[in-house]
Amino acid sequence: MSKVRWGILGTANIAKVATIPGMKEAENCELYAIAGRSAEKANAFKEEFGFEKAYGSYEELLQDPEVQAVYVPLPNNIHAKWVKEALKAGKHVLCEKPMALNAGEARELFKAAEESGRYLMEAYAYLHSPYVDSLKDVIKSGTIGEVDYVETGFITQGYKDDIRLYKELGGGAMYDLGCYCTTMILTLIDSDPVLVKASAEFSDEDVDLMTAGLIRFANGARAEFNVGMVLGENTDSRFDRLYIHGTKGSVKSYVEYNQGGGISYIIFTNDGVQKNSIFVPDNYTLEVEQLGRCILGDEKPLVTPEFSVKNAELMDRVLKETGYYKD
Repeated sequence: MSKVRWGILGTANIAKVATIPGMKEAENCELYAIAGRSAEKANAFKEEFGFEKAYGSYEELLQDPEVQAVYVPLPNNIHAKWVKEALKAGKHVLCEKPMALNAGEARELFKAAEESGRYLMEAYAYLHSPYVDSLKDVIKSGTIGEVDYVETGFITQGYKDDIRLYKELGGGAMYDLGCYCTTMILTLIDSDPVLVKASAEFSDEDVDLMTAGLIRFANGARAEFNVGMVLGENTDSRFDRLYIHGTKGSVKSYVEYNQGGGISYIIFTNDGVQKNSIFVPDNYTLEVEQLGRCILGDEKPLVTPEFSVKNAELMDRVLKETGYYKD
């Protein structure tokens, strides 16, 4: 099988604990190069994961002609800078979510990708899961009728000394967690948002610790979400939920965003209760393999530019409603 030679721009924790282990299992991925802010950090990753090359700067990695694609797991506020640099260097790009801090920035990045002739995909690993495909199949089959309401939540622990706590780094619950909820809602409701209401609790550092939102769509459907970083400090606590209501039934799920392995959800209809069970491979593996197939010429990105921009527009409206950004 042909393989894509990948470089990783940064030694972030999400790369260490999730994406790189997933890449190691991807059949069409070659872990070729790692770059850190120092040669010491990069070499530590090289030894741990078996990269062929290690670089002490991002620029050096981008200058390597053997690198075909890069993964960007850097802080939110510098995603745009390094996506542009990678595209300019002729690399395909997988950028950690949220790729952009606003819709205008997202459009600019996709325009740069189009001009460079390279693929750019926003990294929502969970959207590649058979679990999400299964939910879409339930809706498409008409089992629960027309979807008229979706509710989802993603609540995690509080943090100490974390980039999520600083506004200048693009921190806060909405950017870190809310983007999961909005993308799930937009995946399940095929319509355009016409009303957005939201409120938030802010920290002393002026980032949202908890945000709640209400969305009404052009087709009459509604959605609600709650996200927060409030369950203690530096614990492993989290709470995920999803409820889909239709005109003929509903779906209830407590599957975690990005969960793999054996998972299940429950369908309620007038005919009774049905439990659907699925095995989900590592979502990060699925994500990297999918973009790899695009690069090798077989597919188009599952997370499309149009979808990412639509979600960025919705995020803008939520953040404006909460007062995260002032006029």
